Amino acid sequence: MPDIPLFLILTLFLSLFFAFNNGARDSGNGIATLISTRIVPPRVAVMLCAGMNLLGALLGTEVALTVASGLARMEAIADCRTLAISALVGAVIWNGVTRFLDLPSSSFHALIGGLCGAAVACSGWDALNYEIIFRKVLLPLVFSPLGGFLLSFLLMAVLVRLCLDVHPRWGDYLFQNLQIISSGLMAFCHGMNDAQKAMGVITLALFASQQISVWEVSLWTRIACASAMALGTVYGGLRIIRTGNYTMFEMESVHGFVSGLSAATITLIASLFGAPISTTHVFALAIVGGGSSKRLSAVRWGIARSMMVVWLLTIPAAALVGALVFHVLEWI
Repeated sequence: MPDIPLFLILTLFLSLFFAFNNGARDSGNGIATLISTRIVPPRVAVMLCAGMNLLGALLGTEVALTVASGLARMEAIADCRTLAISALVGAVIWNGVTRFLDLPSSSFHALIGGLCGAAVACSGWDALNYEIIFRKVLLPLVFSPLGGFLLSFLLMAVLVRLCLDVHPRWGDYLFQNLQIISSGLMAFCHGMNDAQKAMGVITLALFASQQISVWEVSLWTRIACASAMALGTVYGGLRIIRTGNYTMFEMESVHGFVSGLSAATITLIASLFGAPISTTHVFALAIVGGGSSKRLSAVRWGIARSMMVVWLLTIPAAALVGALVFHVLEWI
């Protein structure tokens, strides 16, 4: 029987919990518009989102490999066996704090912050791979939400012009059906990007403990993380929607279709290029973009501002917690 270190077992369980928690927090992105526009019953929307999350999570490993081998220099953290578990604990603690306070935090930013903070605590500032962090984390962090906003704004403006002569009843029927498709696509792309982050942490832990010798995401890792995220969606999807974080304006079916399609497009592009992004950022700004095309006063900008403040605090806060957890574990 192989000798599996205790820290690796704990890392596996925490990674699956992180994927489960991510599903409970963020997978409402794919169905929030369906609930807001009352197109399908809440339970049907949740099951649709969970199923598409599961399918998306099983496809591709580019994001997982970026998280596993791109953020920290392997030669600097080769002896940091508690790095992955420290990053996860830092992310989980921060997510717990924001969940308790009912704040719209990003699980992805919490994980990245925890990983970077633990790496710095292990080997100093030279442990970070700044070029990869800048190219695949920071730039997408800024431009993916802006892309969601602009794409949603432009699509909404184009559709308004194209549908001027369409009867309102026919227009509503068309966009209600299209919205179901776009919401399913958004859930699929969410799983494709977010579940891979937990896969990356597991792969990093397996490599650090010398359980694997090459950077490769195993099939059992993909299935386990995909299943955990889908279960989290079923458990917490309805509760996330009831918080009201996405009721930024009076939403119609066309807004739901445009915001879902825009967010899914940006998330899919990022996933194919191996860039882990915050699907919460992209989806929320896509909703704002669609709403602002209607009229700027229709958007509840106070909610959007509160989101941005919490998002900006997430990475440094989670990094601090991750660093503290690393020192505690090393002391133990």
